[in-house]
Amino acid sequence: MDRLIKGVPGMEGFLRCRDLPSICRVSDTTDPLLQILIQVAQQSRRAQAQILNTFEDLEGPIVSLMQSKCCPKIYTVGPLHALLNARLVTNNINGSKDPSSNSLFDVDRSCITWLESQPPKSVIYVSFGSATVVTKHDLMEFWHGLVNSKKRFLWVIRPDLVEGEGGAGSVQAELAEATRGRGYVVGWAPQEEVLVHPAVGGFLTHSGWNSTLESIVAGVPMICWPSLLDQQINSRFVSHVWKLGLDMKDICDRKVVEKMVNDLMGERREEFEKSTAEMARLAKKSVSEGGSSHCNLERLIEDIKLTAK
Repeated sequence: MDRLIKGVPGMEGFLRCRDLPSICRVSDTTDPLLQILIQVAQQSRRAQAQILNTFEDLEGPIVSLMQSKCCPKIYTVGPLHALLNARLVTNNINGSKDPSSNSLFDVDRSCITWLESQPPKSVIYVSFGSATVVTKHDLMEFWHGLVNSKKRFLWVIRPDLVEGEGGAGSVQAELAEATRGRGYVVGWAPQEEVLVHPAVGGFLTHSGWNSTLESIVAGVPMICWPSLLDQQINSRFVSHVWKLGLDMKDICDRKVVEKMVNDLMGERREEFEKSTAEMARLAKKSVSEGGSSHCNLERLIEDIKLTAK
């Protein structure tokens, strides 16, 4: 799994078998899901254009390769959530004060009140997104690792996070009581608001693309624990290309969790803060007036108008 893959242009020096999207982790090349992925990739060449939720300073080299091999016209218009917020400000529109108003789950805003009482950059935020499911064993390994790190943490434990009978309901109350004081557990959090809160100094994430971009814009370093689809390769880019955090894929061990939390929030904090602050600056620049994503959106709108004539 640690063998380098040499056949992907631009990724020869860091992409391992371990970093391939989960749909590619099959031993049989006739696997139906893999074949669907191949067909989608082949069909993408027929597209007149592609619209990507990314920005040039983040993925410019890879986008250039895509233009040469797949589709010459690509609009990078991300990070979309930051682009929306920037345009609301530019147009003097008072958008929703709750960035999570489009959430699929009921938001527990009590975590914001809890964050207000914590020291600056002292809390690691833990969330595995809206779809990841873990075993009770994995959940307890994370819990022991977080507790043993002696760092403050805000942990999102969805009711359906734990697989099996009873789900998270059987352990959430137990964890909430055991972590009282240094930890705080909620069913769902207003993530954009949490990540930009002064008390938050790190993000233990599943490496979904939305979460990755939101963390980048907020300038928060990440510990990545991917489980499926694009999360595997996202986490490799976070750790080894962009230098924005640590990659913990394929491992769920309390000692590793403890060490990585202490590295991110302690020994290596300055190293990661420098790189995350610079990437956050570039992300915000891209969506500001005159930035690459801002201009690409304007170009996209004009091109759609011309197509409609």
